[in-house]
Order: sequence, then structure tokens, then C-alpha cells
Amino acid sequence: MATTENGPLTGVRVVELAGIGPGPFAAMTLADLGADVVRVDRPGGAGLGIDSAHDLTNRNKRSVLIDLKTEDGAARVLDLVERADVLIEGYRPGVAERLGIGPEECLGRNPRLVYGRMTGWGQEGPLAGRAGHDIGYIAVSGALSMIGKAGEPPVVPANLLGDYAGGALYLVIGVLAALQHARTPDGTGQVVDAAIVDGTAHLTTMIHAMMGAGGWQDRRGANLLDGGSPFYGSYETADGEYMAVGPLEQRFYNEFIESLGIADEVPARKDFGRWDELRDAVAARFRTKTRAEWTAVFEGTDACVAPVLSLREAPAHPHLAARGTFVDHGGLVQPAPAPRFSVTPGSVRRGPARPGADTAEIARDWGLPSLAEPPLAEPSPAEPSPAESPHAESSVAESSSPALAKEDS
Repeated sequence: MATTENGPLTGVRVVELAGIGPGPFAAMTLADLGADVVRVDRPGGAGLGIDSAHDLTNRNKRSVLIDLKTEDGAARVLDLVERADVLIEGYRPGVAERLGIGPEECLGRNPRLVYGRMTGWGQEGPLAGRAGHDIGYIAVSGALSMIGKAGEPPVVPANLLGDYAGGALYLVIGVLAALQHARTPDGTGQVVDAAIVDGTAHLTTMIHAMMGAGGWQDRRGANLLDGGSPFYGSYETADGEYMAVGPLEQRFYNEFIESLGIADEVPARKDFGRWDELRDAVAARFRTKTRAEWTAVFEGTDACVAPVLSLREAPAHPHLAARGTFVDHGGLVQPAPAPRFSVTPGSVRRGPARPGADTAEIARDWGLPSLAEPPLAEPSPAEPSPAESPHAESSVAESSSPALAKEDS
């Protein structure tokens, strides 16, 4: 069987309008799968606040520098769009239109273009024009309310649940589905409205089903999968580390308490009135050994127990190392592309794109010699560009870090 290292999206051209957070992650995912992603960076950067050489969400991409405040900025983007299959942008609703690169202009130049829009609130609705961050999106979708212990505040899952799971990956799904339609005989391009609130709400479908059937209580720490069960959660070890426990099925649970050495000391797992007693017994037992010792105890069992590793520790885990789940490219250890393909595997081909570093190469490969020419002069201060108007462009990258704060022009 012949294979290629370029990925299943080889030949697909993507234009990414620079932003931070879920938009770049979605574009990185497409690039990991082989797409030729050209990131349109702007002078001064997109506001992530880290060295571009370490911004792994820009790996496998190429960059061109275009100032949308110049007279021919929009025209340069539209020239790229004419040769592209997909465009990704993460501005607030209406900003791309004011910049002259909205769906009407882009689809006018390329009727089969898939125009992917990444926002927190979506393109319409009472909050569409409002600033926001991951935590707000997962809050109103109901997802945040499920995470944490009973009687304590909700626990923030970094920005993984909203920005990336509910946002970026839904944009990728939408883009690929729309691309498939555009390539059918009668297919056309279209706009994909990927809102983090929509995607995160969609992720809770099974929980809504369980709640409707009476199998889920609408409160934290009271359910099988949210830490309410003493056999689905994390326990501290003697060295202050943690083990993750999840033997939901009876046969796995039996192996768990046998390996733990408390099979003859604890109440039956279905004796719900004694769950606190069971939890205390499990916790006390875990505190008698270190994480490494418990890892050795459960090695080779089906007890569904695993050590809780840090981000720096994870790449060295024997299973992940054997699978190549993390790779070292250019001295940067990073997660490898996922998922995997038997014939067209993806790979890390290039390090993070440096803003504007690939302009000449892109101009050659995309047949746009004018792209490498100097831009026209900026408009006079008396004629502010659309990006300088109220509620102008902003990315939807969210994090508790000030470096990831939403950016408004």
C-alpha cells in the first residue's frame, strides 16, 4: 500500500486571517492533515504575546504579511481567496465586511469558497457583538456548571472545553463538510458559522439525554461521571501526586478494590447511602503509597486506574512514547497530529510560521507575483480604517492569562 507523509488534505488551500486561540488551532489542524495553510499576519502581530518561534498553533503553515489598513490590503487578501478552497477568520460579526473581505466579496471572487467564521457567540443573537472569553461561553451553555465538587465553585478546565473542543474542532468539522459539498457537481461555497456556545452545548447532548431520562441530576458532584461517584475521580497519593480512578463496570471495579487491597473492608458499591464511607476508605488507602508505587500496582490490570501526569511528564509515559503521541520538531516537544491515517498520515513538516517570512515562496507557489510587491501607502489619519472603528476586529482566544486577552482595535 502506497503512503504519503503529506496528509489527506494535500492540495487543499486555506487562507487564515491571523487571530489567537480557536481560529489558529483549527487552521493548524487542517495544516497537520496536509492542507497548504497561508496565514495572513498583520503588522504588530495578532496579540498572543509569545515568541512566534514557539507558537505551535502556527506549525505547518506559511505566513504572508498584509496590512489591511493599507489601500490594497483587502485586494491582496481577495487575490489569495480566489485561489483558495477555505478561508478562516475570527473577527467579531461585521468586521470582515467592513474590511472588504466578508463573505459577499470573497464568494464573489470564488463561488466555491468555504468561508469559516470562528466566534464565541456566533454571527447573530443578542450577544453576537459582545466581547467574551472561553469561560463565559461554557458558562451559558451549561457545561461549566457540571465541573467541580458539590458545594464548591465550578472548576475552569483551562480553555480546552470551549475554545478548542466546542470551537476550533467544530469549525474543522464544518469546514470539511462544506468543502465536501462544494466539490460535488452542483456544489457551491458557503459560510460556516462556528460559535463556541453552539459547539459546547452540542458536546453536552448525552448529559441532556441522561437528565431527561432521570439518570443525571442537574447539580455538580452528584453524578456518575462528575466526581459524585467514589469510583470515578482522583485521589491523592503519599507524595502529593494523584491517581485517576474510573472502574465504572462491576468487573473492573472488582479488580480495582482487589488491587487496592480493600475488597473485604468496604461496603458494596451500589450501597449509595455509604458512598462517603467508600470514598474515605479509597482515599485513605491511596495515601499509603506514592504515585509511582500505585502505578506499579495497577500496571497490567483492567482496574481503569492511571497516574495523573503533568504536561511536562506526559510525553515520557511509556504508552504515549511507544505511539509517538508527542514529537520533537526543531527542539520543541509537542503533540503529534491527530487522528492517524493508514495511507495519508499527517506529520509536523514545518515549525511555527514567522510573520511574513514566506511571502516570496507563497507568491511563487500560488501564482501571485504581486503579493511580493510593497503595499500601497497607509490611508491618512483623517480616514480611519474599518479596523479602527468601535467593535472592530477581535479574536476569540480565551484564557485566564492576560497575554490571551481579547483584542479590540
